[in-house]
Amino acid sequence: MLTLTLIGLLAGIVTGLSPCILPVLPAVLATTAIPAGLLKPGEAAPPPDRRRPFIVIGGLVTSFALFTLIGGSLLAALGLPADLLRNIGIIAMLVVGIGFLLPAVGHLLERPFARFSRVGPRRSGSAFLFGATFGLAFVPCAGPVLATITVLAATNQVNAGLIVLTVAFSVGVAIPLLAFALAGQQMASRISVIRSHMPVVRRVTGAVLVATALAVAWGFSDQLQRLVPSYVASAQQQIEGNPAAKAALGSLQAAPSPVATGLNAALGPQRSFDECSSAPERLANCGPAPAFTGIGAWLNTPGNAPLSLAGLQGKVVLVDFWTYSCINCQRTLPYLTAWDAKYREAGLVVVGVHSPEFAFERDIANVTDQAAKLGVRYPVAIDNDFATWQNYQQRYWPAHYLIDQTGTVRQVHYGEGAYDQTEALITQLLGMPETAPPATTRTPAPDPDRPQGELALMSGRTAETYLGSARADAYVNRDYQAGASRAFSAPSQIPANAVALSGTWTVEPERITAGSQARLLLRYSANVAHLVLAGKGRVGIDINGRPQPAIDVKGAPTLYTLHVAPERDALMTLTLAPGVSAYAFTFG
Repeated sequence: MLTLTLIGLLAGIVTGLSPCILPVLPAVLATTAIPAGLLKPGEAAPPPDRRRPFIVIGGLVTSFALFTLIGGSLLAALGLPADLLRNIGIIAMLVVGIGFLLPAVGHLLERPFARFSRVGPRRSGSAFLFGATFGLAFVPCAGPVLATITVLAATNQVNAGLIVLTVAFSVGVAIPLLAFALAGQQMASRISVIRSHMPVVRRVTGAVLVATALAVAWGFSDQLQRLVPSYVASAQQQIEGNPAAKAALGSLQAAPSPVATGLNAALGPQRSFDECSSAPERLANCGPAPAFTGIGAWLNTPGNAPLSLAGLQGKVVLVDFWTYSCINCQRTLPYLTAWDAKYREAGLVVVGVHSPEFAFERDIANVTDQAAKLGVRYPVAIDNDFATWQNYQQRYWPAHYLIDQTGTVRQVHYGEGAYDQTEALITQLLGMPETAPPATTRTPAPDPDRPQGELALMSGRTAETYLGSARADAYVNRDYQAGASRAFSAPSQIPANAVALSGTWTVEPERITAGSQARLLLRYSANVAHLVLAGKGRVGIDINGRPQPAIDVKGAPTLYTLHVAPERDALMTLTLAPGVSAYAFTFG
């Protein structure tokens, strides 16, 4: 129990520092930093209630822990919609925000709480309830600890160890949230401008709360979290992915079904999934792929008919476990959708197994809607009962399993990353040149006398071109600095298969984001040009001075088709609206 407590506590602290707290942070600050109760004209703000941050955070983590453990089962038993609790949390945030904005509404909201506090509504009567309702809208990033809690609770395997782990995780989440709340309250009480303009501050806070509630409801908060780098991923892996943590979390679950052996000896000794995950850069013998089982519905298949691994024999299959509100999962989708588009005709089948982290993700209509918005076009299996999840001995979102044409798992990867390695293994299993598009020959070795970006395929087709600094090798502009926003000037001449920037851009490891007057120039040769884009705004397209139909970018990173026509040594000029991000070009 001590190990579970420590792992849960540390994992919760890391989660409380992650980008996933952003949607509830305004609500926490508003209800703890701003004094409770409405002020009469000319009335000075009362001293801060020192207990209020503790009570608000206590309510938040209590409701989160309680409804994570029993919320899904309770809603199912009562026949209520799976997203009811989350919607209650969003509505509560919206109502509190309106109460801050409109004093008359605020008085009506506070009136019921006067009965529960001898000193009136200015103290802590409403604090716990506020925190509890905000906890319903809290969707933290999922690691192995939260995955274990969610799956065991959803499959009715609640035991003493799971309760200890859940409480420890919730306390861990509460620690950084409480620190933010106390800091916000101190700032609000000590800055004289805030104290002397409290009615205005309350209205501004109300507007922020209303905007936050709408952002959570419409999914804009997910986009914000995707833009923030996953700066806690390394710490999370060290805490939750070490052998001691795996053993402790595994002790809470039923023993996995034995895996059949006796595979082709040419593949080498059979390894466990955990052993395979330690070396995602090479093909291994990870055993026969477990079957899809207990799937409630299928999306994006002909007639929504079910798929089976037996029916996919002869194909290379990438099975990806995900859930649509998981920000870590959303960050992997641009790569999955790009591989699906790029290698489907060559024999790759991507299958997304959607195993829900939260009750509202059990609603098939929600999954269908969000999959479309996120650009998921490959088959999706609805695994609401976690049957396939448990068949794969899963414990992490996201995770993928690369399966060869004989049905053997050849690569296992947990979490984000390893994109280059995975794509190289996909092409290897497909019998294609490494990382090259279908039906092309290898990219020649770089000529040291030519710019690094001037790399053309022997067939004449431009190779896949990454724009983020981590893998960029085609830029004419060599003076960029990763993470910095600056103005660029494109040269008058751009070499073949090279990229140039013009205007203001922010170059990051995996993408570039447009600023003022941003243009992206590429000299390429291909029949079809694609680009992974994200954000919101219009992208103008020009080929050799000929304007083409513009495209409207909206939402998560998705592969967009820019131009379809045979072009040789053509100059493409893209004009991107500020805020639109570009990841990588692919060509066909």
